[in-house]
Amino acid sequence: MIRSTAGRAAAVLAATTALTVGLGVASASAAPAPLPASTRFFVPAVPDGSLQQVGSLLGRGDVRDASLVAKEITTPQAVWFTSGTPQQVRHQVRETVAKAGAQKAVPTLVAYDVPGRDCSQYSSGGASSDAAYQAWADGFAAGLRQDQTVVVVVEPDGLANLPSDCPTNYANPGTFPAPAPGTATAGRIADIKHLGEAVLKADRKALVYLDAGHSGWHSVADDTARLQAAGVGEFRGFSLNVSNYQWTPNLSQYGTWISDCLALHPDAATTTPTDCGDQYYSGGPANGFTGVALDAAQQWSDTATDPTANTAGINSRYAAELTAATASPRAHFVIDTSRNGQGPWTPTAGTYSGDAQTWCNPPGRGLGARPEAQPQPTAFPQLDAYQWVKTPGQSDGQCNRNVAGSTTDPEWGGITDPAAGAWFPQQALQLAQLAARR
Repeated sequence: MIRSTAGRAAAVLAATTALTVGLGVASASAAPAPLPASTRFFVPAVPDGSLQQVGSLLGRGDVRDASLVAKEITTPQAVWFTSGTPQQVRHQVRETVAKAGAQKAVPTLVAYDVPGRDCSQYSSGGASSDAAYQAWADGFAAGLRQDQTVVVVVEPDGLANLPSDCPTNYANPGTFPAPAPGTATAGRIADIKHLGEAVLKADRKALVYLDAGHSGWHSVADDTARLQAAGVGEFRGFSLNVSNYQWTPNLSQYGTWISDCLALHPDAATTTPTDCGDQYYSGGPANGFTGVALDAAQQWSDTATDPTANTAGINSRYAAELTAATASPRAHFVIDTSRNGQGPWTPTAGTYSGDAQTWCNPPGRGLGARPEAQPQPTAFPQLDAYQWVKTPGQSDGQCNRNVAGSTTDPEWGGITDPAAGAWFPQQALQLAQLAARR
């Protein structure tokens, strides 16, 4: 019998790790792909603070919740690289890919060090200049091993939240952006492209995905233009929903529409498309072009009875328009399903007078579908994988729901949330308890 709390925690983790490492959905009939259905994704070291939570739960005799959290932290998930010198990030990447190789697993690496990231808000930081970032990117790429399959997610929100999208306050020099928005935006796009190209030069088997936000944000045409400007055609494709909570069915549709729009508009970098169907107008041949905006709170499909969730019009429109573009290479995508098991959070009407920060540690969410390659090869052939990109259980930041003068979070009992990236035990446990079953 294991008597110590640490011993019980280790036992729970060992049993869960054995279960996780055994994962892999084989499919002899699946078409060949860079990430075949049998792909095993990398399980990194457990996050700081998480083992202590497992031990604390066991110490209280709560074996069930301890096992849930243990399974959460030993599920394959991404490794983030967010700072350091070029030499330091080179060492960190090299160490990670070596460990993944020892597991015979595919690691997911997240590059997140672009200047002015997150509009200098909760996850502020990043390199001091474009030149410093590109040196860092070269160091990141130098840590890779030639001919090792890796997934690289490039700068979450980096294109979806360009410097020109950020609030400006030139009266306060410490507020982002420092240069004129156009200049900073051009540098951001060049930085993202540089990192992707450096990765491919270092490892020809790397699968590079430029981040494109999510289905509750930019229109398809807008995201298409941003991706094309950053050279998405050079890479495997794009990522969606990193650190967010949108429904997987909606993201699967949205990603397919972006792929379709990219195929229709290879000139989107200079001429923003105007004819790409999207979530803000669902008209098309299937519904006589009587479109409405889709509701992000619902799960979308071609068979939904509610017009605000029905995608048949949009998909029939692309089917008609893509006839001449079917031979074009198609951009593929991955979806972060780490925390979207209950979909996006909608606060009760009237609770908050301003922005409720629905993206920031929302309550009542759950873990989403476990990481899996080629999860829906027939319905969504451009969807390469579900991935846990955001580390579930780590805070999004110190949210206050924009309550004037407040530094606490009323959705979590009036506590001060942990800083972005720190372990959030209450949220970690709730995510595990409310996990989607798939």
